[in-house]
Amino acid sequence: MIELLTEHHLVALFGLLGGLCLGLAARLGRFCTLGAIEDALYGGSTTRIRMWGVALGIAILGSFGLMASGQLAAETTYYLSIRWMPLASILGGLLFGYGMALSGNCGYGAVARLGGGDLRSFVIVLVMGVSTYVVLSGPLAPLRDMAFPQSAVTPGEPIPGIAHFLGAATGLSANAIGMALGLVLLGVSAASRKLWKKPGQVFWSAVVGLGVIIGWAGTAWVARTGFEDLPVVSHSFAAPLGETILWFMTGSARPLSFAVGSVAGVWTGAFAGSLIKGHFRWEACEDPRELRRQIVGAALMGAGAVIALGCSIGQGLSAFSLLAFSAPVTFAAIFAGAALGLRQLIMGFQPAE
Repeated sequence: MIELLTEHHLVALFGLLGGLCLGLAARLGRFCTLGAIEDALYGGSTTRIRMWGVALGIAILGSFGLMASGQLAAETTYYLSIRWMPLASILGGLLFGYGMALSGNCGYGAVARLGGGDLRSFVIVLVMGVSTYVVLSGPLAPLRDMAFPQSAVTPGEPIPGIAHFLGAATGLSANAIGMALGLVLLGVSAASRKLWKKPGQVFWSAVVGLGVIIGWAGTAWVARTGFEDLPVVSHSFAAPLGETILWFMTGSARPLSFAVGSVAGVWTGAFAGSLIKGHFRWEACEDPRELRRQIVGAALMGAGAVIALGCSIGQGLSAFSLLAFSAPVTFAAIFAGAALGLRQLIMGFQPAE
């Protein structure tokens, strides 16, 4: 049967499998970027931030384990093959985080909520997908290229990653350093009694980390053994939303991709999870002001993700799993932008008394 599948089918299947992990974790484990930030800032709970740390620690361990075993070459991954642009990470992250707060979801969260019947998220997915392509390859692409020109890392140039930088500075193995950092992050994040009161939270965090690893392992294997020039990628939910929309409109003229499989996997996993929990119900927006806010937020997220070269999942998990320089800076900017947006929504920028 596998002989009937093209390489495009294979990478889409790996995307689907990893996406299922992320979709199920969103509905059954309440794994959510904005929810974690909101809990930490206004809910007095760091449990979901720790869940993120557990997922990230496992993803880092798995990714550098793949590198150490020769299954993944750092220079073939997008995030470690492009020179880091600090200003793009900061500006793009701030835009994305602020837009995420306005919309009430990131791209990943919107697809997951759509799987539960939330039609408001359908609007977010559509607007974010279109906005991404407007900035990526549409009318605003020349302006983006002029402001933030991307350049590839040349052979012999240092790889723009934390572990690789430390490896070059100390003479130690970058893979060993990466795995050690992942283990430390995992240990610090999991060291919480509140987190372990609900072991399912730890389990679903691990499933998210596994989903990221599946992306790297699957696409690297296809690139290494196949003949097509397919990219080595893992999950992200900005440009892949636009790519998925284009595939559904022109699928007979364009091949399947990891991105399409990933988005479909998250939706399917979230749909299954909502049925398991008995939470599936149709929801729509009743307030035009809420819809306007979500549309503006989705447009900002699309633009911000393109500038920052990734969203809360693309940079916050996939790029971070490789310890790319861009990842912690972008994620910190996303956090700051989300905090600003949440403050505006909750407190209206009124000075504290």
